[in-house]
Parts: sequence; structure tokens; C-alpha cells
Amino acid sequence: MMAPSWVFLLLCQVALFTTVTSKRVCGRPPITGGIDESTLKRVYEVGEEVTLTCGQGYLPSTTSTTQRIACTAEGTWTQSNLACSPKMCPIPRPLQPLAMGKTEAPFKSVLNFTCDDGYVMQGANESRCLHDGTWSNPPPLCKAVSCPLPKSPTNGRIVHDKPITGTNTIYGQSWTYDCNPPKAPSYERGSCMADGSVTEPPVCRDVSCPFPEGILNGFATIAVMRPHAYKEKLKYACNNHYVLEGEAEVQCQNTGNWSTKPFCRAPCTVGIKRGRIFYNTKKLWIADLKPNRVLHGEHVVFYCLNKAEGCGYPVASTCKDGTLPIPDCFEEPGKLEYALKPKSLPSEIEMCAASPPARSTQPPRPA
Repeated sequence: MMAPSWVFLLLCQVALFTTVTSKRVCGRPPITGGIDESTLKRVYEVGEEVTLTCGQGYLPSTTSTTQRIACTAEGTWTQSNLACSPKMCPIPRPLQPLAMGKTEAPFKSVLNFTCDDGYVMQGANESRCLHDGTWSNPPPLCKAVSCPLPKSPTNGRIVHDKPITGTNTIYGQSWTYDCNPPKAPSYERGSCMADGSVTEPPVCRDVSCPFPEGILNGFATIAVMRPHAYKEKLKYACNNHYVLEGEAEVQCQNTGNWSTKPFCRAPCTVGIKRGRIFYNTKKLWIADLKPNRVLHGEHVVFYCLNKAEGCGYPVASTCKDGTLPIPDCFEEPGKLEYALKPKSLPSEIEMCAASPPARSTQPPRPA
């Protein structure tokens, strides 16, 4: 008699459970970013309604600033078309070049600030875009590091690049150390450094430079056979038809060496026997170039033939220290063609409307 009662009780419990759990509910409504979710519950009864609004720092992108949705009998929510966009903070104009063309930043954005070496930050090192479209902090200032005034060398003085006022210098300011003649400083330049320190003063010592060596294809214009003192100068010049490259004047330096000497660059010979060139604003037959000499850095134009178009075109070459490359496209005419048909040469026929793409040049041909 006990078993049937037990079965009946179990069936009643199952029926009761089914009855209680058959009623549908809605979970938390699905929302997009920016919607205020602080008042939303985890479970809602059928028929309950919720008013959706944009959270702090966001604006509705639709005409409606709110949206009501309801829990349906199927356990789903009615549709909502409320979309929220973050408020924007205008990027300060001085920072816009660093913002990749952007002029605004969205709510919650963070700007981090740093200063270059040698500068100290005055202000906050970050700023956040707030809900009202403003920044939490203004951009800081980067102030140059301050250094004490430099000390003069013993038996010498300091010459500042810019006038100094007050008892300090700032990062980046520089000066020159000078010693009483004929002594020279062990180093000549000093500055206010990024760590707030200044260059220690140099030692003033006796320095001289040996009698200067000559230069190839050139000579010193004024030179006495003796050592030269610190900061003494002399000049170089080149032999006839050679071009001086570099500073003509050299100076005895504090290291006991002369500053960099110049070079004398050699002239070139136009390495063709037959043809016409354009040189020094004139169109010349090569036989009329007397002497056959082009100075370093000067240009010579050769004439090439565009065989497809049947026209001529110019190609320039430059003399470089004794070498004048002949363009690859240049074809030197034979003796008969040069003597009997000179008007058929590329230099004499009609010029092309446009020159072909540039081609490489080759070393000068033997004269």
C-alpha cells in the first residue's frame, strides 16, 4: 500500500514544478555601448517596461533622447533604436600636429605628456576627456633646464653665443672658451647640458702647428718656414686650370693640427675626335674646341640619335676631377660621314620633341 502513495506524491511534485516554471521572464535587456545600465535589473516580469537613456558622457545619435522597451510574453524585449555616441573633447591646437590630423578625442580618452631631454614639466603629465567635453588638465609647459653660469678657464675668458642675463643659463645655450694669446684651450666649446650641469673649463696650454704641407696641383699663397701659432691662418690656391674645392683658408687649431685642406680638381679632355658639342653657351665642332679642355664642374652636351623617330636629342655630362664620361647613346661618326655628310649628324638634324629616358654614361674614350 505504500508504493502507490509514493508514486502519487512524486507526480504531484513534478506537476507543481512544471506549473511554477512555465511562466516566462526576460533577462537583462541587450544594450549597446554608452547606454546607462546602472538601474537595470537582472530579471524582469512579462509586461514590465524599461526606459533606456544615454549614460553620462554620451549623447543620443537619434532624435529621441530616451527609448521605452517592454518584456513580451515570449520572454524577449521589444526593439530599441537608441544609439549613444561619446561626447568629444577638442584637442588643444598646439597638440594637433601630433594627433595624426584629428581635432577631437572621444570621452574617456587620455593624453599623456612628456618633455624632451633638457626640459622640466610644469603641470600634470596626463589629461582625460571628461563627460562634459572638457579636459581634466590643460597641457603642461616644458621649461628648459637651468644651469649655473660657466667658469672661465685660468688665463682665459668665455664668449657667449647669446647675451646672458641673470645668474643662470638654460639648456641649449653655448659658448666658446678663449685663452690669452698665444695659449690655446684644450677644447673650445661648452654648453648647458640636459642634466643641469655645465662644461668644465678647459686648460690653457701652448699649441703650435707645423709648417703646412702643400696640396696636389696647388700651393700655399703665404707660408713661412716655421711653426704657426694657434689661430694663425694661411691660404691655398691651385695651379692654372685646376679648380679649388673646399675652404681656401686653413687655420691652426687647438689640437696642433691644421683645419681641413682644400683639393685642386683637374680639368677634363673631351674624348671624341669627330662630332659637335654644346659647351660654354656655344655649339662647337670638336676641332674648334681649342684647347680641348673643360674645367672641373663644367657641363658638356653631346648629341645622340633617336633612331625610331629620326631626330636628335642632347645629353649632358659633367667634368669630375679629370674625368668626363661620354654618354652611351653617343655614336662617333666615321671619317667619310663626318667629312661628306655633316648635316646628317644628330647635332644638325631636327631635335626631338622630348628626350628619351636618361641612360648611363661610360668612361671617356681615348683621344
